[in-house]
Amino acid sequence: MSKVESKLAELGLTLPEVAAPLAAYVPAVRAGEFVFTSGQLPLVAGKLRNTGKVGGEVTPEEAKELAQICALNALAAVKSVIGDLDLIEQVVKVVGFVASAPDFTGQPGVINGASELLGQALGEAGVHARSAVGVAVLPMDAPVEVEIQVRVRA
Repeated sequence: MSKVESKLAELGLTLPEVAAPLAAYVPAVRAGEFVFTSGQLPLVAGKLRNTGKVGGEVTPEEAKELAQICALNALAAVKSVIGDLDLIEQVVKVVGFVASAPDFTGQPGVINGASELLGQALGEAGVHARSAVGVAVLPMDAPVEVEIQVRVRA
């Protein structure tokens, strides 16, 4: 077990199986020293834990937990390409999308769920640049979607 997966276990979390793509794409691609994930939904055992808009049917606190699930799924996608999460040198960028009720403006707080998890699991290597974007709707009516870009050792 990698150090990263051991840290996740200390947090009471388990790296899931890679989420199956919903369309014509792959979960992650390596390009040189970088791995780019596709957008990851908060799927648990192949099903969305919640649906709806944040600030409507989904509370910001629930959405923050969903963003954490998205980050776990993104780490699983990275592992599927590199085999060992300890090869991650740096999470370079996190992009989070939040399906938002019209008056909801707390997207950064929601995506903190992903950012905080990456920091806890990877330490300094988990510190990253980030965008948190409010959108009208996401695939399958998911409340949150997260993609990550990481730099890895050769």
